[in-house]
Amino acid sequence: MKLSYLSTSQISTSQISTSRLCGAVLLLLLCVYAFATPLLSAQDAASQNLSQILSLPDGNSWFGTDHFGRDMWVRLADALRLSLSMAALCVLTSAVIGVTLGILAATGPSWVDRTLDGVTTLILALPGLVLVLIFAAIVPGSFWMLYVAISLIQWIEYFRVTRAITQRIARSPEVQSSRLMGFGAFYLFRRHYWPAIAPQLVTLASFGAASAILMMASLGFVYVGIQPPLAELGLMIVEHFPYYSDAPWLLAQPLIALALVVLSCHLLGGKKAS
Repeated sequence: MKLSYLSTSQISTSQISTSRLCGAVLLLLLCVYAFATPLLSAQDAASQNLSQILSLPDGNSWFGTDHFGRDMWVRLADALRLSLSMAALCVLTSAVIGVTLGILAATGPSWVDRTLDGVTTLILALPGLVLVLIFAAIVPGSFWMLYVAISLIQWIEYFRVTRAITQRIARSPEVQSSRLMGFGAFYLFRRHYWPAIAPQLVTLASFGAASAILMMASLGFVYVGIQPPLAELGLMIVEHFPYYSDAPWLLAQPLIALALVVLSCHLLGGKKAS
């Protein structure tokens, strides 16, 4: 029975490692395409050519052109770059704020914990997408307002996980011994708290990035997110939908790009294969 358990555990670990490797490779390829295309192509994503509308993919335009004759290869790269930049900024901001406040709540005075717990409860009283919609309506089409709104929601997950882990470790004999020996807060964080928190951040960051991208696309889908002529995946889906019968490849491209970037984040988070 012990050998069987070890074998199953090893298989499970191998599945997670393979999943993360596939997610990392896929995400890297998408990043290379999104960030290298502007450097390698002189084509402007907003440049229109009304004589070449809805053209099929060819040697000059690898993904064809849209209903305004704009190059889809360049526009899709712009849309992916915008989504990936939003995801990176939101994950970084949310992680820094959430981890910092989580450790303060777990190790600080009780009133700090109660105050922060009340703030998170207040934010969670509204559905996340509704709160983002409210912020988006204040300054329509603002990338930075969307960034603030999404980060305001996502830091809570980092906060709750960090607080739970830190509260458990803070009562351990190892931490108590370090305190008795006179070690400061930074040493406790580096030696005891961070090694336990860091593995969880990979999963939180991966799913948080996917969530940020989907939120941004959802807002574009209802015309309250990024505004034309900027390229954004959700907005592109709405713009191309009327042409699904004449140019189905045009609608498929942002849908596939959105699915691939979300899939790469989920795989990177270590989701097991069934």
